[in-house]
Amino acid sequence: MHPEPVDHAPRQAFPWAILRQRWEDLTFLHWAVAPALVAPLLPAGTRPDTVQGVSYVGLIGFRMVGLGFGRGPGVPYFGTFWETNVRLYSIDDAGRRAVVFRSLDASRLVPVLVARATLRLPYLWSSMRLDRDGDRRTYSCRRRWPGPAGATSRMVVRVGERIVDPTPLEHFVTARWGLHTRAYGRTLHLPNWHPSWPLHRAELLHLDDELVAAAGLPAPVGPPVSVLYSPGVGVRFGPPVAARPRGAGPPPRHGPAEPQ
Repeated sequence: MHPEPVDHAPRQAFPWAILRQRWEDLTFLHWAVAPALVAPLLPAGTRPDTVQGVSYVGLIGFRMVGLGFGRGPGVPYFGTFWETNVRLYSIDDAGRRAVVFRSLDASRLVPVLVARATLRLPYLWSSMRLDRDGDRRTYSCRRRWPGPAGATSRMVVRVGERIVDPTPLEHFVTARWGLHTRAYGRTLHLPNWHPSWPLHRAELLHLDDELVAAAGLPAPVGPPVSVLYSPGVGVRFGPPVAARPRGAGPPPRHGPAEPQ
């Protein structure tokens, strides 16, 4: 099965949304990593996605805003929080490109408990904040529960100019239209859709991070190969589907997406 293209703004591929949210004030840090190193960390039925034979590990800080279900409004209080995640890049046997989260630190306990119980996503409860000072953004995180308790991350970036034409790598690490997760004995693909990212170049001024190593990956050595910032986008998630085993028939096609 040919992999789906790395498309910066595809058509929404699912007929209705089960979740809606907005991601704001995102900073993306990425380091190159050998595919063989991360392959054992991915769910069954997926393998590392690569650019010119190289895969990547990402450290992303942002603000989740207005998390809500279906067509309903965002959940008051609990639907808005800070998040920092460590992620890898995957592709399944149906050719669907996605992300695999190794950890998702969030500053609200209730969403952590719900995500862990439903989709078995590795959410963790942490204290977190974002400080803005002109074009500087400072993201701070300290893990509370579960372990390793006390793991911290602090990154400081300066936001630069708007990117008019993203590079192939910048597309690869941001234009991801789903996630893979292992839940209840199955590997699931959860599709998402959002408008094309408004991306900016960014300069990393400071990084002191323990979350990447706590996620079972080698601690970053040297500066990241990519530092990006985005003011944010609105996001929709479609229903999860089981990742198709190799040799199975073609995945079902959805009808045209309804306006949402």
